[in-house]
Amino acid sequence: MYNPKSLKAEEFINDEEIRATLEYAEANKNNEELIDAIIEKARPKKTETGCVASGLTHREASVLLACEIPEKIEKIYEVAEEIKLAFYGNRIVIFAPLYLSNYCVNGCLYCPYHLKNKTIPRKKLTQEEVKAEVIALQDMGHKRLAIEAGEDPVNNPIEYILDCIKTIYSVHHKNGDIRRVNVNIAATTVENYKKLKDAGIGTYILFQETYHKESYLKLHPTGPKHDYDYHTEAMDRAMEGGIDDVGLGVLFGLEMYKYEFAGLIMHAEHLEAVHGVGPHTISVPRVKHADDIDPDEFDNGIDDETFAKITACIRLAVPYTGMIISTRESEAVRSKLLRLGISQVSGGSRTSVGGYTTEERPHDTEQFDVSDQRSLDEVVKWLMENGHIPSFCTACYREGRTGDRFMSLCKSGQILNCCHPNALMTLSEYLEDYASPETKAVGYKMIEEELKRIPKDKVRGIAEQNIADIRNSNRRDFRF
Repeated sequence: MYNPKSLKAEEFINDEEIRATLEYAEANKNNEELIDAIIEKARPKKTETGCVASGLTHREASVLLACEIPEKIEKIYEVAEEIKLAFYGNRIVIFAPLYLSNYCVNGCLYCPYHLKNKTIPRKKLTQEEVKAEVIALQDMGHKRLAIEAGEDPVNNPIEYILDCIKTIYSVHHKNGDIRRVNVNIAATTVENYKKLKDAGIGTYILFQETYHKESYLKLHPTGPKHDYDYHTEAMDRAMEGGIDDVGLGVLFGLEMYKYEFAGLIMHAEHLEAVHGVGPHTISVPRVKHADDIDPDEFDNGIDDETFAKITACIRLAVPYTGMIISTRESEAVRSKLLRLGISQVSGGSRTSVGGYTTEERPHDTEQFDVSDQRSLDEVVKWLMENGHIPSFCTACYREGRTGDRFMSLCKSGQILNCCHPNALMTLSEYLEDYASPETKAVGYKMIEEELKRIPKDKVRGIAEQNIADIRNSNRRDFRF
């Protein structure tokens, strides 16, 4: 029986309810009156303090995803952009993945790190190598990392992950600091989540891969990840362990995308119902080529237009969540999806262990092929030229605006009061320390225009003074 408040995976991700939802969506995919009503429900409403949006249930959102009426799909895209601008403005948060180890005991059929792969070189960074990778990332200008590691209790125990986090935070190089470490590691125990919380992590990220249990078991034939329930219930243990912010995601292409979409929205509903806080982020990766992985072997691949519609419908369903797209996707795909709800992108990424300290991009230990291979400077310039503010801000996490505290500000539309000036100040830091002359010129022109959008009050005055101080090399730790 479907019960979003249950802590049992089979009840909050209920196969019967998903199938009933897909039948309902199919029956109503051309019901224009219903579709219009759902779109209108999702549209953000202005309030005295900002904007609010009610979001959509998994059934409502599934109807929009099933819709095949071109003018209604355009309306969905229009409202997705409205929501993105209302809650996150034109800011795009920048991050990079840092791969610590590709040792793994699982048998995942879509990942080259699987145990049976004997062609991929296995590598695990020492703490000195972690430090070198961090310096290389700091030299690009990164302030926020997402660490990645295979599941291997011998080679990658929780103590190793904790040591790496400590090392990352300890590296102060020139004007560089990593101010936030997000963690993408295998499902673990409440006790280990408490240790990650104590280590000062940001968001705990774990992709479900697929919510279809039968497919999940086939795709994970061996290893601890084979346990569907333990994996699916991980976010509840993470929150019990004190982690405020968690990030969801599925690997689109493994199973029928409409099934995955419904499961993903149901998971978000579950977190909200049980913990009062939905997912801090939702990622939308697609299966990509890797060492011994051919995406054509999976028969549920989705084209770019379907991918765009999925992204827009997630934005309507879960308006407050941050949405992430990585360098798995091309510049063209990323450009389109930025308009439809994406609020975070990676830049200058390497998905290999030790990849940042080598001049040439190493392919032998990559988890997946990188489609967007531009440098961080090129990505920053591209974002600005397309009207987006690249943000390196991490103030919310360091000021304690996480979990329900962040969500209350986000849902009321007030988070922009902090995020807009912080984004401009951290962009100024990047321009002074790392940008090419061409990027710097584009950046300060954008900052000048964006400052005018901040009301003439104390906040604008502080932002202007802080940016002037940054340009004069008078550095402080700026955060609103």
